[in-house]
Formats: sequence, structure tokens, C-alpha cells
Amino acid sequence: MESSTLKEYNGSATEHMELIFSKQRANFEADPYPSLEARRTKLHQLKKQIIRYQDALAAAINADFSSRSLDESKLLDLLGSVLEADHAIHHLRRWMRPSKRRTELLFLSNRLSVQYQPKGVVGVIVPWNFPVYLALGPLIAALAAGNRVMIKLPEIIPNTNAMLRRMLAEVFNEDEVAVFGEEITDPARFTTLPFNHIVFTGSPAIGKVVMRAAAENLTPVTLELGGKSPAIVSRNYPLAD
Repeated sequence: MESSTLKEYNGSATEHMELIFSKQRANFEADPYPSLEARRTKLHQLKKQIIRYQDALAAAINADFSSRSLDESKLLDLLGSVLEADHAIHHLRRWMRPSKRRTELLFLSNRLSVQYQPKGVVGVIVPWNFPVYLALGPLIAALAAGNRVMIKLPEIIPNTNAMLRRMLAEVFNEDEVAVFGEEITDPARFTTLPFNHIVFTGSPAIGKVVMRAAAENLTPVTLELGGKSPAIVSRNYPLAD
């Protein structure tokens, strides 16, 4: 499959990122509503790659973290991604089906329905803690919805970045799915591109920066922010300790 890196591109990281975005936008405009079969094919290809690369990805994660259990990575990052792909493949036909809506008295002669359409190019910004699952989960959802995807991985996990880039480049052209890592050090820079949607997982502080940058293009953003975990403390718990 066609893939390029910054080293192969005679230009800045930002220019390279903008070039890939233009390619993905052109690809989407040429085929704005991929068929059920085309979407399922992409999901099956991705699932096979995850299974094929499970050992290599787990080893790469361990190399970056120095102490991450291989079994933990396979269970949380990889099995979780495979299950999400299976879920999307199984339900995709129903998800793509138009949803009927109730007709008001004034429009009884009409039939109303919601037609679910792809958005275009989706940007995914991934945190460092569970990078594979939090990259592949949004990727699976975006591909199921018929979109093209650009993924921004954290720069502090070079081994995982390289393995994910290699895995995805084997089955996707860069005008379908592209991965960026340490060459783009500022997530807000990534979000200056006029994406049709952005998915961000990370801290509330960085989430605010991402939203401000995305607002310049009126890009809708889905945020999964940390630090919001509720807890129940019983009355007899020794808070002083």
C-alpha cells in the first residue's frame, strides 16, 4: 500500500500533514458514501492486521513503557480492538439503514427519515496510556461510518508508533488512513486542519486547547477527558488516614 513518512517528503512536518489531509479530502469527495461491502472489507482487513501484529504490538508497547505486561496489552489494547471491529461488522448494515421519523399532520403526504452519511476526514488524537486501543477504537468507528482518518499518536512512544504505522500502511493507502507521531509535537497544530470531526482522548487542559483550535474551523469535537472518575466513600472509611 502507498505510504510516506516525513523523511521521504521534502518539506516540513506541517506541510506533510496538510498534503495528506488534501489527499484524504480528495479521496472522500471521489467516493463520499462507501458501500456496506467496502466498509466491511476495510474492517475485516484491520481486524486481521490486529491479530497478525498482536505479538509485535505488545512487545512495542512494553519497549516504550519498560514494564507493560504483554498479556495486559493483548487483553486491553488488542482484544478490545478486535471485539470492537467484530461489533461494527455485525451491526453495520443496521447502522447504515435510514431511520424513519414521525410525520406531522401538515406533511402527512411525505415520508420522513434520517439518512446517515459519512462526515469526511476525521482526526484522532491519542494519549500515551493505552495508545493502541485508543487509536484503533476511534479508527474502527470512523471507518464503519465511511470516513477517512488521520491519527496523531503521542511522540513519547516511538516503538508503538512505528509498529502501528507499519501495520496500517500494509492495508490502507495514506489517502484512507494516515498515522503521525513524533514529527508533530503539538496536538493543537494537528487540530488546525479543517477536519470534519475530531476525536480527542486526554486531559481537560489539553482538551480545551484542542477545542479552541478546532473552533477556528467550526470542527465538531468528541472529548474523552481524564480526571472525572467518581468514587463512593462509605461513612466508616477513615478519611484522616
